[in-house]
Amino acid sequence: MNDTKSRRSAGRPTVNDVARLAQCSPMTVSRVVNGGSGVREETRLAVEAAIKQLNYAPNRAARSLAGASQLRIALLYSNPSAAYLSELLIGCMDAATRLDAHLMVERCDPERDQSKMIARLIESSVDGFLLPPPLCDDTALLARLRRAGARAVLIGPGQAEAHHGVVMIDDYQAAYDMTQHILGLGHKHIGFIIGNPQQSASALRLAGFRDAMAEAGAQVDEALVRQGQFTYRSGHDAAMEMLGLSDRPTAIFASNDDMAAGCVAAAHRNDLEVPRDLTICGFDDTALASTIWPELTTIRQPIRQMAETATDLLANEIRADRASEKARPQLVTLDYELVRRESDAAPQQA
Repeated sequence: MNDTKSRRSAGRPTVNDVARLAQCSPMTVSRVVNGGSGVREETRLAVEAAIKQLNYAPNRAARSLAGASQLRIALLYSNPSAAYLSELLIGCMDAATRLDAHLMVERCDPERDQSKMIARLIESSVDGFLLPPPLCDDTALLARLRRAGARAVLIGPGQAEAHHGVVMIDDYQAAYDMTQHILGLGHKHIGFIIGNPQQSASALRLAGFRDAMAEAGAQVDEALVRQGQFTYRSGHDAAMEMLGLSDRPTAIFASNDDMAAGCVAAAHRNDLEVPRDLTICGFDDTALASTIWPELTTIRQPIRQMAETATDLLANEIRADRASEKARPQLVTLDYELVRRESDAAPQQA
């Protein structure tokens, strides 16, 4: 039995089957099926021949939903921070409404078969993907999208990426500035909670903290540098460990607001008043930063604006493809702001 018959006996042919037979990417097959431009004539003929040979039937319902010109964008997520996701989603939704784009939101867990998920979304006429943290640093996922010929824009990866558009802030400089601010209050014994080690922004924020400490002549106590995961619980547990030391810190800089909120809870459990007994600073300026008590001093990362900008970039790339123009992925770096509220103060004098 030949390969074609094996595929047919296994079930309905998929866009991946057509792509393999036509020796092109699944995204190219999707463009041909949906009448898109930007495909070479010989490639289009190969795809059409493969469709005929496999008796491939595209998802007509999805095609009718897509319409002739409406963009279909998939936002993939697996971030544990509800506050971050809320800002991100609002930004993407606002931009999608303005662009008359159909926004699909899908959870992307590492345990799931990402190849099947991407193929299913391409099959349903998705034109491109938005990848916020931590997916923007998932090299296996990025490689799968490249192999599929899919457009993608990364949100907040901390560094440029050769094959996809990127929207980011300068995580290193933002962490450096926050550390300088804490040092300027008079603190020298400062704790730091690292974010998810799989995210490039975590390493940049740690580097900014270390360099600011070194340039100020302040020694970093390695017992006060703890690993977190960008979650409330990991921040709480890291702070509890630091506050249990005989030489506890006078300030803690957490790599995001969720972990900083966990630090505030840990301080309260240890009968410490923030900021009188312990300064706590965060990063992101999500809604959580201004709803807990005391309100957090933090770095304002313009999450909503980053999401809107990323959606705009992706839409521009997709429309350029449809017009048979070459769209080069862009790198956009947005400004951040240090927002001072009620969780920081000068250290208490012994």
